[in-house]
Amino acid sequence: MPKLKTKSGAKKRFKLTATGKIKAGVAGKRHRLISHNSKYIRQNRGTKVMSSADSKTIKSYLPYGL
Repeated sequence: MPKLKTKSGAKKRFKLTATGKIKAGVAGKRHRLISHNSKYIRQNRGTKVMSSADSKTIKSYLPYGL
């Protein structure tokens, strides 16, 4: 059987946690931050765990995990 290809964008953007959940950086943190308040910037620092609905889609992009 042929091997499945991993989506290049997904392997660069996501990491798997030890329990199999998917971790990703938070969107909206690159530019135009002056229009966001301090609470928004502070709460979106670092990474977040993706929702189960999004995780199902992302896992299809990573057939062999990361």
